Amino acid sequence: MRISLNIKYLLSFLVFGLCCFLCISTVTSQLMMKNAVSSKADAFYREGLCLSDQYVVSYFEAPETRKNLSTVQSHLTSLDIYLNADIWLISRDGEVILDSGSSTVLAERRLIPEFNSVLPGGKYYMTGDFFGMYSEETLSVLIPVSHNYHVRGYIAIHTPMSVIVQEKEGYLMSFYITMILLLVMTFLFAAFHWLMICLPIYRMQKTAMEYALGNYNVPVRMNREDELGFLADTMDFMAESLKDHEEDQRKLISNISHDFRSPLTSIKGYIEAMLDGTIPFEMQEKYLNIVLRETERLTKLTSGLLTLNSMDPKQNRLCRTRFDINTVIKNTAATFEGTCTARNISIELLFTDWESYVYADMGKIQQVLYNLIDNAIKFSRPDSVITIETTVKYEKIFVSVRDTGVGIPKDSLKKIWERFYKTDTSRGRDKKGTGLGLAIVKEIIQLHDENINVVSTEGVGTEFIFSLKRAEEGEITE
Repeated sequence: MRISLNIKYLLSFLVFGLCCFLCISTVTSQLMMKNAVSSKADAFYREGLCLSDQYVVSYFEAPETRKNLSTVQSHLTSLDIYLNADIWLISRDGEVILDSGSSTVLAERRLIPEFNSVLPGGKYYMTGDFFGMYSEETLSVLIPVSHNYHVRGYIAIHTPMSVIVQEKEGYLMSFYITMILLLVMTFLFAAFHWLMICLPIYRMQKTAMEYALGNYNVPVRMNREDELGFLADTMDFMAESLKDHEEDQRKLISNISHDFRSPLTSIKGYIEAMLDGTIPFEMQEKYLNIVLRETERLTKLTSGLLTLNSMDPKQNRLCRTRFDINTVIKNTAATFEGTCTARNISIELLFTDWESYVYADMGKIQQVLYNLIDNAIKFSRPDSVITIETTVKYEKIFVSVRDTGVGIPKDSLKKIWERFYKTDTSRGRDKKGTGLGLAIVKEIIQLHDENINVVSTEGVGTEFIFSLKRAEEGEITE
């Protein structure tokens, strides 16, 4: 059975309170009772010693004197009232010589059956009926009376245990009242704790369930600056990220569908036209070339998707080596010689040093350079210049690819890194683009833990700048 955190919290509080009461009513009660008996016995023993030394010993010095016995009797009666206890003077044979409960000297002495001056446990006090002399449980303290280094008799002080129990209950009631106050304070603290901790956690749980169902429009929003506030802000940020990711996913699927549907529609239309004879045999070669180009476009689009999918930043898929970036730039730029010649575009290379060694994945950096140079040529005007420059700054080497083409609209600068995103200019000038080139470029640079930036002005041109780690002498290859 599933029990909520609130129920567990309440049950634990109730169990704690019950355990506290049980502890007080059992352990504390027994300890207090034991301490009360011991304290009362100590007090009686001290009073008995004082009585023995000052009054009772005189009787044993002259026991035949009736006056001495009457004097001791009066002191026993006075002390009886003060201590609220029965006080006996007992002979060594167990006869009760004097009893504080009587106002006069006893006419007949009572014999205590089976009297033993050595009490159980070797203590000076005992609890019970004192050798059958009382019908209720009594605390009895036995004090020896010595004269000339000999025990002449005993003083016995008795008080009912019910009196001690009442005193103990009075003290224990103070404990109960204090415990109730502590439990009330604990309950208030628990309520405050529930409001400050449990309730926010419950709210975050409900919100997390909404997120699990796909509803990201339920914010937590806690105006707190502690750990729970940080957790709530993190959940809100996560919800916004998931919502954006879901929106990006819808856009991605929409863009993929659009870019796949157009060439597939063309291929299907041309093939159907050739099969039903709409396109005559002598013109089929022309349209087959169109189908071939559309097929190549689909192949390029699929390759780009596979490339992006393989770039998992959580896994190290780089094969880093030490190589000269200037040589890589020269070789990559040379592959565009035919395209540049056809459009009368020149590529200018500006290097700070003859050799600039970097520590990176050479194959992937070649892909970055190829995509950036291809983009620059695509959007450059005829008879223009594309400049590729390397600059060394501290432990980094910066590579710049700059053109003097049509530029990128300001509202599109942040979107050009998105998959399948194309500016309107791109769609108008070049319908062969897949919209994946810059997305691949950014993924590769980020995989190297480096940065890439773009500066562009419409009608003036565009410049892409990315950084690479400068290689030290003797840098090993991963």
